[in-house]
Amino acid sequence: MRRSSTVLDPPSTPGAPVPRGDWRTLARLFPYLWAYRGRVLLALACLVSAKVANIGVPLILKRIVDALDLQPGDARVALVVPVALLVAYGALRIGVTLFTELREVIFARVTHDASRTIALQVFRHLFSLSLRFHLERQMGGMSRDIERGSQGVSSLISYTLYSILPTLVEISLVIGYLVLHYDGSFASIALGALLLYVVYTVRVTEWRTRFRREMNEQDSRANTKAIDALLNFETVKYFGNEDFEANRYNHNLLERMRAAIRSQTSLSVLNLGQSLIVASAVTLLVWRATVGVVNGTMTLGDLVLVNAFMIQLYVPLNFLGVLYREIKQALIDLERLFRLLGEHREIADAPDAQPLALDPDAAPRIRFENVHFAYDARRPILRDVDFTMAPGTTTAVVGASGAGKSTLARLLFRFYDVNGGRVTIDGQDLRKITQKSLRSAIGIVPQDTVLFNESIRYNIAYGRPEASSDEIEAAARAAQLHDFVVSLPQGYDSNVGERGLKLSGGEKQRVAIARTLLKDPPILILDEATSALDSRNEQAIQDALRRAALDRTTLVIAHRLSTIVDAEQILVMAAGRIVERGSHETLLRAGGEYARLWSMQQSDDERAMA
Repeated sequence: MRRSSTVLDPPSTPGAPVPRGDWRTLARLFPYLWAYRGRVLLALACLVSAKVANIGVPLILKRIVDALDLQPGDARVALVVPVALLVAYGALRIGVTLFTELREVIFARVTHDASRTIALQVFRHLFSLSLRFHLERQMGGMSRDIERGSQGVSSLISYTLYSILPTLVEISLVIGYLVLHYDGSFASIALGALLLYVVYTVRVTEWRTRFRREMNEQDSRANTKAIDALLNFETVKYFGNEDFEANRYNHNLLERMRAAIRSQTSLSVLNLGQSLIVASAVTLLVWRATVGVVNGTMTLGDLVLVNAFMIQLYVPLNFLGVLYREIKQALIDLERLFRLLGEHREIADAPDAQPLALDPDAAPRIRFENVHFAYDARRPILRDVDFTMAPGTTTAVVGASGAGKSTLARLLFRFYDVNGGRVTIDGQDLRKITQKSLRSAIGIVPQDTVLFNESIRYNIAYGRPEASSDEIEAAARAAQLHDFVVSLPQGYDSNVGERGLKLSGGEKQRVAIARTLLKDPPILILDEATSALDSRNEQAIQDALRRAALDRTTLVIAHRLSTIVDAEQILVMAAGRIVERGSHETLLRAGGEYARLWSMQQSDDERAMA
């Protein structure tokens, strides 16, 4: 089924080299914001307007103070001038709030949409990465990286646009006014104190950053261990290792606590130094203004103005350390998110890849041609595997664990590319067709069925999300699942729990069979499809699977040989090679490995029945 998408085209190419450094991280973020350049420029205009109004407030306050410094008998002026100034003062106050809120309203869509687009792009990219990547990753830590990175986008934009940039604009306006209207010492003291304040804050915050980074690392490790333990709840309970898991978790929490304490102590050092710089600067400026008033070169309004300017400047600067730390942390989190986005796609569609072309009136032919494969070059899994699956037939693969049976299914799905030889469907090399079209043509019933934490209906419909309720129920009936489902209080709306843990192994496998039957693919893979079923249901499911395999090309990976006696072709694998092939009767007559396995299983079944 074709699905429409409203996702914006990614501004950067996944798989490109991951830029390092804060400026390069910002450069990767910039295209997401510039997509809304109109809103960005309008928000910046509101920002400047808000700061101009904010600077106007102390100026009006100065005029009010000077206007009130009148000689006796000037009652008319006292009534008119201050009233007009008070109205202007109130208007500017309202203007500051108005332009500030307008800026946030205008820019809100930019912030949230950039965060959404990046998070969605990473989510899609993770699904484009190979199975090897996901098997080697710890999901708990990776999920925190995605969560922090998405939040980092909003934090970085908010702190930069709403705090740092407005403060820089205000500093420029204030210093400019002091230079134009007062003695040069005022601007020198204010600018010198600001530079000292910024340098001190940045240096100390850089020193403190390693404590925050260490705290986050320990937090990720603790989260990874907690999720891993909770996902394996039953295993933990089986072995009574609750205390062991709690101690592992507590070790990381203790390390996080120590890093947090060091971070808090260093914060106190930062705050003390900042207060000393601010107090010294304000004291010097007020002293210079007081001297000016006494000498008659400045008015009381000028004294109030200088003091108000400094208060307006240093109030936001009090949070500079926190802002700088949060911006640095947001950049680190965002870089980790972009690093995920830059992970190399081990399995990617070729530039000229075409959709898989199949004859709608005939089952496909599958061919493994002299295939060599290894997950690790030091340990080959498949060695010169060569066989053909004729259209509409069933090919079964048997052999000991580790012989390479399940690897055949993974290669057919193209979770990995072969190291030598090739795999074809109707003569088309899997490496030259799109992965989406390939996987839409294959259905699988895996040995280890993992379900979504959703309803039974949702999990069956996952095979074909647009299927109707009648089609879902028909698939459930074919999988011998319907009677069980309707016996539940909530029927098809019953939740299966995390990874399907509310269902038994046989019930989960029947859900897997139902969703594959619903998908109705031309190629079918059954990986120990009845391994979790009891004897009473196994024959009924086998009949359903045989009907499902009609007019399909089917690959069966089997342990119980009794389930594959009707297969047109049986392959016996050992150490990554095909050591025998033929029908059930042919292999029994040959008296080789297959006959030995058959004899062993027959003996086991007889002892079980005795």
